Amino acid sequence: MNRRETLKALAISTIGTGAILTGCDPVDKTKAAETSGAAAELFGQTPEEIERNRKIAAEKFLTAAELSTITVLGDWIIPKDEKSGSASDAGVPAFIDFIVKDQPRLQTPIRGGLRWIDMKAANMYGTSFTGSSKEQQQVILDLIAYPEDVLPENKQGAAFFTQLRNLVAMGFFSSKMGIEDMGYQGNKPNAWDGVPEDVLKQYNLAYDEQTLKECLKIEDRGKIMEWPA
Repeated sequence: MNRRETLKALAISTIGTGAILTGCDPVDKTKAAETSGAAAELFGQTPEEIERNRKIAAEKFLTAAELSTITVLGDWIIPKDEKSGSASDAGVPAFIDFIVKDQPRLQTPIRGGLRWIDMKAANMYGTSFTGSSKEQQQVILDLIAYPEDVLPENKQGAAFFTQLRNLVAMGFFSSKMGIEDMGYQGNKPNAWDGVPEDVLKQYNLAYDEQTLKECLKIEDRGKIMEWPA
């Protein structure tokens, strides 16, 4: 299973169990808009939810530098491939920016983790994580990407990267691009040809001419629907 398929499975299981974005807060969540960072006004939202999301979107928490680091990390987690774009192409940085304001409990671990990864880059290469080369970034991520193999001095970084990976997967696979990547079809209209003939016969029923012509449009499905005496 490749990385994208692994993350897809993670995102699906997360959505199913609510392990990441649980409904702990008093108002249900909506996703951040994929381009502007403002909360999307989705169909079915109450005026109160729309107002709350606008308020959250207008707040500032993550700095431009922090969002830049999240963008780079997100694209390491879900890079662009032949099937679809990367995490940043799907608007994941805006999603995370919204979520950490919507759920303040995430703010300290995310900000602390971003500082940790910059300090690791500074200690190893004398620069920030985003200022490191691709090869240097790979070395740092290899230190924290596999929790079962992490050295004690890298456990904080591994915990941060695991949490960020979950958020990136959630953001990507709940976006339009991610849903298309999964091949999720959802509910789609189809042609229903009515109750099966053997079931109608079992109850001594049949469709009348008008139903057959205007609703089912099926030939030879019986002439009259009558309840048995």
